[in-house]
Amino acid sequence: MDKLNKQNLNKPISMRKGFALLLTMSILGIVISLSAVLVDYMSTAKQRSTYTQALIQGDMLYADIITVLKKSKKYKETLYKILYTTPVPFNMENGKFDVLLKCKPLANGVNINWLSYGNSSKTQSQYNTVQRVMDYLAQAYNIVDIALLEDMIVAKINNSQEDIETKGLLYRLQDKKYILSYKDFEEILFKYSQEENDKSILRIPWEKYFVFNKLYKDDTQNIIDGNYISAELISALFGIDIAAVREDWVVGESSLNTFLNNNGVEFDNKLFSSKFYPQTQCEVYYSYMGDRFKFTFNDIEDEVKDFEFYGRQ
Repeated sequence: MDKLNKQNLNKPISMRKGFALLLTMSILGIVISLSAVLVDYMSTAKQRSTYTQALIQGDMLYADIITVLKKSKKYKETLYKILYTTPVPFNMENGKFDVLLKCKPLANGVNINWLSYGNSSKTQSQYNTVQRVMDYLAQAYNIVDIALLEDMIVAKINNSQEDIETKGLLYRLQDKKYILSYKDFEEILFKYSQEENDKSILRIPWEKYFVFNKLYKDDTQNIIDGNYISAELISALFGIDIAAVREDWVVGESSLNTFLNNNGVEFDNKLFSSKFYPQTQCEVYYSYMGDRFKFTFNDIEDEVKDFEFYGRQ
């Protein structure tokens, strides 16, 4: 065991103090594998100064991370649960290279795209849920015309066209339908705000209530990662005073089923996952030629995909 500890101490990796105590030996092995990938990446990277080459380096790093994650399926749940609360930094001792990996649940809110369901009987629970949150926000923030805002959101969901954003960067193609980012949603908010001269919607912390994911053909996959939703969303959905929720609710540690049962709340538990839900989004920040860059990817049902490069940060 002493020999193993000495080997680990010699690894070119600097992590948050005490982080290793949180990991099992299996997860530690994954982290060590990632560090080895990153060191190899740095040793083979050439000193390129163009933006395009920075993108290429990010793509290389992404490919290597995919390889490690595929080999670590057995322990991925434990790894992601840690990354949801503790970003992991990887650093070279000379300070010339560093990577920060952080992840979050993709389904830790109500999917705004559920508004497009209308009154379909198959997806009534999803539609009622998103409508309940919109009604709550309309009252809590005195939105002038919530019906118009909803119409604009649904129009965007149904009429979005496949396109490529240029701006000198490379982005993945957006799906033909759906609102897939807060940026897309924010454009609707600004347009509505200008048309109605309604500034109230700009004060709402929308990301505490909604997520922006595509809809699955299998309705059973269109659910909420219950143990990772915000206190604000719990208050909106179940009518519990926000102060009471914040007192007892700890995101990622509390159980939604237990919390609601303790508060005497009945709910549709089919709409909320009570165990780890395998839909994750990760952000990777890395340094290159003195600049900081970012890309994201999704890990859904053990399929790593949707690489998106965000450029300099």
